[in-house]
Amino acid sequence: MATLKIVHVEQKEGGTQLKLIIDLENGGQALFKPMRFSREQQTLPNHFYFVDYERHNAEIAAFHLDRLLGFRRAPPVAGRTLNMTTELYLVAEGEALLKTFFISPANNLCFHGKCGYYCDTSHAICGHPDTLEGSFAAFLPSALLVPRKAWRHPWRRSYHKRRKAKWELDMDYCDTVKKQQQYSSGRRLLDLMDMAVYDFLMGNMDRHHYETLTVFGNDTSTIHLDHGRGFGRSDHDELSILAPLYQCCIIRQSTLERLIDFYKIGRAHV
Repeated sequence: MATLKIVHVEQKEGGTQLKLIIDLENGGQALFKPMRFSREQQTLPNHFYFVDYERHNAEIAAFHLDRLLGFRRAPPVAGRTLNMTTELYLVAEGEALLKTFFISPANNLCFHGKCGYYCDTSHAICGHPDTLEGSFAAFLPSALLVPRKAWRHPWRRSYHKRRKAKWELDMDYCDTVKKQQQYSSGRRLLDLMDMAVYDFLMGNMDRHHYETLTVFGNDTSTIHLDHGRGFGRSDHDELSILAPLYQCCIIRQSTLERLIDFYKIGRAHV
């Protein structure tokens, strides 16, 4: 993904922010998220989690965090620097995307595509002058070959400025979750505890759905996808992300042992 020739580009439909589907010369595909601003810029204090900018480097860091925690449930993600002229514009498909390319007053090549948020001239993605950094996330196999199912996360936030989700109002909410078949037995509930730990460590409040492979039924692990809104505030720990743990009072033993190991390593270097 970091070096293969790009042969085709089109904008991914849906979603709130710009993403591009990249076709590589070996037949593989990747999801491209562009760099919008410097790594030092954090979540704006007046932004809700559901309108925060997505960060390309959050996708890369999330992939490596998933490996460090021993989960290995996130598809591979690599960083790459592109020539926007030869690797995007000249191989892009669709007038809706191509029409949004322009030269800025600073003589940089820019584009914005079409999406729910931040896809306009004032929020354009610009190169220097046509060099652009971004993340490439490997596509999962076609759903025709490996069917998947998307599940609404039981601890999903309300995505509303004033309204709270049920789990924020009911500290016994876990009892309601456990009544659902997929969480009453098997590994699924423990996988959500792993996901809560994972999201907490990257400050990701944007976990509304998750996916599983249907071929294994309820014995499959969750797939860790879409972490562009993680790592937004290095100075803040959002404890509400851990609601699944403190409401259900369970955690997978191997996950707890891994966290204790990291804690001991950190203490040894103080």
